[in-house]
Amino acid sequence: MMMSSAVPVVAAPIAYPETQRGFEVEARHGLSVPDPYRWLEADVRTDANVAKWVDTQNKVTMGYLAGLPKRETIRQRLTELYNYERFGIPRVRSGVQFFTRNSGLQNQSVLYVQAPGAEPRVLIDPNPWAKDGATALAEWQPSEDGKLLVYAVQDGGTDWRTLKLRDVATGQDLPDVIEWVKSSAIAWKKDGSGFYYSRFPEQAGPKYLGVSLNQKLYFHKLGTLQSADQLIFEMPEYPKRGHFGQVTDDGRWLVIITAEGTDDRYEVRIADIAKGEKPRALVTGLDHDWSLAGSKGDTLYFRTNNDAPKGRIIAMNAITGAIRQIVPEGAATLNGASLLGNRLVAETLEDAKSVVRLYEMDGKPVGVVPLPGIGTAGGFESSDDGKTYFAFSSFATPGSIWRYDAATNKATVERQAKVAFDPADYTVSQVFYPSKDGTRVPMFVAHRKDVDVSKPHPTLLYAYGGFNISSTPGFSVSRLVWMEMGGVFAMANIRGGGEYGKAWHDGGRLLNKQNVFDDFIAAGEALVKQGTTTPQQLAIQGGSNGGLLVGAVTNQRPDLFAAALPAVGVMDMLRYANWTAGRYWVDDYGDVTKLEFFRYNLGFSPYHNVKGGKAYPAILVTTADTDDRVVPGHSFKYAAALQAAPIGDKPHLIRIETRAGHGSGKPTDKIIAEAADLWAFAGYWTGLTK
Repeated sequence: MMMSSAVPVVAAPIAYPETQRGFEVEARHGLSVPDPYRWLEADVRTDANVAKWVDTQNKVTMGYLAGLPKRETIRQRLTELYNYERFGIPRVRSGVQFFTRNSGLQNQSVLYVQAPGAEPRVLIDPNPWAKDGATALAEWQPSEDGKLLVYAVQDGGTDWRTLKLRDVATGQDLPDVIEWVKSSAIAWKKDGSGFYYSRFPEQAGPKYLGVSLNQKLYFHKLGTLQSADQLIFEMPEYPKRGHFGQVTDDGRWLVIITAEGTDDRYEVRIADIAKGEKPRALVTGLDHDWSLAGSKGDTLYFRTNNDAPKGRIIAMNAITGAIRQIVPEGAATLNGASLLGNRLVAETLEDAKSVVRLYEMDGKPVGVVPLPGIGTAGGFESSDDGKTYFAFSSFATPGSIWRYDAATNKATVERQAKVAFDPADYTVSQVFYPSKDGTRVPMFVAHRKDVDVSKPHPTLLYAYGGFNISSTPGFSVSRLVWMEMGGVFAMANIRGGGEYGKAWHDGGRLLNKQNVFDDFIAAGEALVKQGTTTPQQLAIQGGSNGGLLVGAVTNQRPDLFAAALPAVGVMDMLRYANWTAGRYWVDDYGDVTKLEFFRYNLGFSPYHNVKGGKAYPAILVTTADTDDRVVPGHSFKYAAALQAAPIGDKPHLIRIETRAGHGSGKPTDKIIAEAADLWAFAGYWTGLTK
């Protein structure tokens, strides 16, 4: 119930904190674009003026949110539903199983180890690492014999990692510590003598805002200092390229993948580890995806989009580089492949839903892997014995862990999450709608079965639309609460993602980026046209590239939405490449040092296109002060522009989390608190919680 101290939230226009305007401009190509809030790009942790601005904005925002109806009720229900046992996909090494588990409301999941015939025991519990729960266990990888574990520590949501080593038997850390790691794979040598990892050069100044260049691949020998690590591969002539290493299951080949941006365009080099070979080129030219599926002897198996926009599986001779096709391109999009014993598993998407197929080594189809329903399956780590694990979930189906045997094509459930709701009370459908240019776009629609869809309802529309990332059905407690309250949830599979392969991605990036916004606007219009909702009841949500999406379409069609929730968004499309990981994104956003992309991006950049004279929806921007992927200056500047513009009296607020980065590693209590604020805000402005 609403607390008695709650006050009306729309009694008068909000008095926003005054934000100083500067006279800076972004001057390129003979153009000068005003950038009055550039001072907000400074690091909140070192700049007193930005810190003060953040504090005053949060006070106004939190004061407003405290008066929203049902905010506390929503928080309590989120807490109840989040309090369920959940597991990660196990990894098995020499019969020893490693897996993560969260008992319910633990801020961070705990890593367990289970030897054959023994009970699981805690190997790493990150929850005591920080009082605020914001230091997380990130990536981890057991050695081949299951006796040692490399694990990564992530503090305050940063993308930077510290690698440490733990003795599995004793639970004690070894003295080895490795710094300056970001965006790295971890690959053990078969004999357990050490592991391969990628790192950036040490920087003299703060690494929070700096652009990351010159990533190199190293080998760390156990019991030695990081300074003694062996440099395996670098390309100093190409400082923007990154490199990560993989070791084949038989331990013979080191496979080095080189990339430059976010596109799946790689070069491949290999080295015979036993022979002490130096890396030699197998595939050159950053032209296609080459994702390792496994190996047998001199043959490497890859998933690739070379001559196959939707993907195929090929075999490549590691000595000669000769290629032969195993599984040809099909109608479905190939998302992943792995070698399981003497069979190949192909993870595909059919209209954004998982279908997993099994093949013999010569490409002969065996059948479809049995899945528990329509949803998303993932995992299928390659193995010599043909046994592995995968996870499955859907919008109304909590995550489950399944053990799979490729020899028999049988899957058995090993761990099933149990959430305090009845999945049978919900329904999920898929509809298709035309975009502005006639392109047919799919959209999932989910709600309680007892919701009368012949009448319009408050609806939350989500999409991402970028970087070849597919939006697929998955379980979310927060979305469940939205539907439980009577709202409709919709997910649009717009262009820019990977749902239909390379062409779908290409159709929504670079000079085609407007298609992404058109697809999303058309999704909203379709929901209105079919009677699911009305513009007065429609809220939109997206994060990161999806935050850019929400910001852009809000500027372009403010009349279509009642509320907008842009999270950790890329809001300044002229300066995005200036910070941290931004320089990678030119694959999707284009290089603004070129006039055509500068002009094009200026046309949709959320920060630069806030236009007065139109009534905007209610907007709650969310970001975090320690986000070093999409730095918070994007959201700070965008929020300042919103508050300064004459765009109506609905609230245009920013909620700034502390010690939380781009999303990964965020503690459970902060996830719950933010979701409660978002649903209270969107619920109020769509009529769901009034």
